Formats: sequence, structure tokens, C-alpha cells
Amino acid sequence: MDPLGARSRFVDIQTLATWQQQLDGEGGQSRSDGPLGQIFVFERSAQDVMKLLCRCREQAMMSVGFCVVTTAKRGYPLEDATHIAFRTVRRFLENHGNGIEAVVFAVTETEESVYRKLLPLYFPRSEEEERACLPLLPADIGNSEGEPIVPERQIRIAEKPGILEDDSQDDHTELDLAQVGNHAFARMEGDVDKQRKQVLQGHMSEAAMQKQHQRNYSRWLNRARAEDLSDIAALKALYQTGVDKCGRTVVVVVGRNIPVTLIDLEKALLYFIHVLDHIAVKDYVMVYFHTLTGEHNHLHTHFLKSLYDIVDIKFKRNLKAFYFVHPTFRSKVSAWFFTTFSVSGLKEKLHYVDNLHELFSCIKPEQIDIPPFVLEYDARVSSS
Repeated sequence: MDPLGARSRFVDIQTLATWQQQLDGEGGQSRSDGPLGQIFVFERSAQDVMKLLCRCREQAMMSVGFCVVTTAKRGYPLEDATHIAFRTVRRFLENHGNGIEAVVFAVTETEESVYRKLLPLYFPRSEEEERACLPLLPADIGNSEGEPIVPERQIRIAEKPGILEDDSQDDHTELDLAQVGNHAFARMEGDVDKQRKQVLQGHMSEAAMQKQHQRNYSRWLNRARAEDLSDIAALKALYQTGVDKCGRTVVVVVGRNIPVTLIDLEKALLYFIHVLDHIAVKDYVMVYFHTLTGEHNHLHTHFLKSLYDIVDIKFKRNLKAFYFVHPTFRSKVSAWFFTTFSVSGLKEKLHYVDNLHELFSCIKPEQIDIPPFVLEYDARVSSS
């Protein structure tokens, strides 16, 4: 195969009138010939060539034409510019060329010889032609879209910051890490490793820890407001309803509507923040219906712990009660371990509710939207 992959069937080269002659012959107006509209581009970079090809594809054009992408006036080498033009077209046709039937390069007699010389390199018609043109392959074959690679414009990241690279074979027992984190980009968030070390050693003040936590929560909140969470909302697993007998907002969680193995848990966390951020500014209560849940509905304790750690302090401070409706023995054991060893601040707020009659002693029936299957289950269990 040729050095750049599959061959193209759709590139022709011919000597046509120059761009200025085209304009002079048509009253200074470019033209588009119906469904086979041709776009002539003069003095364009690889990016502009790619843009025109994308436009051709978007408008379902079957052919596209290019004038010379460089001139002597600009001082850019003709051969280098021709490599860029052919390479960009070639890469585009490899990925998106199914709907394009012809690509035409309109050149003058000055450029024709260079174009004819390099054309077989990028679009060989036989293996012999391919091998004959291999010496013409430039050192820089561009990126995935054919654009030239300029090393000076690439982001360079040192493999081991703070260590000077030399030919010495001496073993360095001490590493100079003084420069780590001094870059402006790193200072945007501070020295994260240093802050984490201070937390572990107990040297970081409570105010600094709260400020760091608030910054982290703000980033999650911004994501929750920006992302499309309609698929999570459609589950109806979390929603706001009325108020309890103390006038506090009631938030309902329906365990059976949480398909843990089928949803993106990060998006679920974002939706939780999106729904409760404005509710948690004042006192509220949560009602969790554990009714008829299965293994595939049980959120892992690691996820619940992460959620508890990420949310703002107002979520924890203003949550006044958590009603656990229709618990099982296993769920009670799991909840005890979780509230004892992971989030001890929730333990005093957790209340187990065996039936809806008990729940209605805290929340009036008309103030809470209960799923039909919960009502049916409670009626069946209560009558037995």
C-alpha cells in the first residue's frame, strides 16, 4: 500500500484558467453549477481547505475545485504548499469522501509540473507508481487532518518536573521540586498536593478546608446547570413535592426507579445537585421509598459517600429528617453501617417507616406524591 493509506479515485488535475481570469470572464462573480456546485479556493491554508471540504460535504455537493493555494507573491514554496493541499484533501477523502465524486485542482502552466509530480505520491494509480514516488515523501506528513506540525507550537510537558536532564549517571538522592507548582497554570488552584498533605497532617485550618470544598462544589454546580440531564429526570427517581407538618419542603427518592447498572452515576450526582441546590438553602426533609427495590437498584456506599462529601454544607445542615419507607432487615443493617462509619452526621436524622400510616403522621397525604406501586404494596402488606 502507499505510505498514507488507501488510494483515491476522485482527483483529477488539469490546466484551467486562473482565478482572476475566471472572475473577469464572469463579471467578477464566482459561480456554482447546480447540484454539482464547485467551490474554487485561492490562497488558502490547510485549515481553509478542510473547511471548504466540510462545507462541500454538508451541502451534499458531489464535486469541489481548488485553485493554487500559494503564489510567488506570498513567498511560500510552491512544492510545500502543494504537499499541504494534496495531503489535506487526501485525509478528508479517507474519512468523509463517500459522497464526493470529483476533486479538481485548477492550476496554471507555472504550477502544473509540480502538481503532476506530486499527485501520484498522494493518489497513486498503481503500486509501481507508488514506489517510484516514495522519495518525494516529506519528513513532515502532518497531523490527522493534514495540517503541518510545528514543534514550537506544541504543548510540552516535562516527564519529571524539577529534574534537570543531563548525561550524568550519578544517583540523585534528593530531588529539587522547588519549581513544581510555580507555573501560573498551577497557581490557579494552588498547590493541590501541598493542601492535601496539610489536611492529612491536620495543619490546614477549618476555614481553608471549607473554602477549598466550596470551590469544588461550585465546579460541580456549574456542570449541573450546563449539562443535559433530561434522561435522568425522566426516571422520576428524585423530585420535589409538598411540605411536611412543620412547613419544610419534602424531597422524594424512589429507589425502584434507579437502574444503577444502566445509568451514568456521575450524571445522577449532577442531577441531585441540580434539584436540591435551591431547596437546601432552607430546612427540608427527604423521603426514600425502598419499596420493591432489587439488587440493581441499590446505590453503592462509595457513591453515596462521594455524594455526601461533594455536596455543599447547606445540604447537610438543613436536612432535618430522612424517612426510610418500607425498609428490609438487610437495608437496615447496611444503613446502620453507613451512618455509623461513613456519614455519622446522618445517623440522628434517619427514621425507619414501616408503612404509609406512620409517614402520614409527619407528612399529610395531600402533601406528598407517592408512586402507585408504593400505594398498592402498602395496602397489600397492611391488609395481610
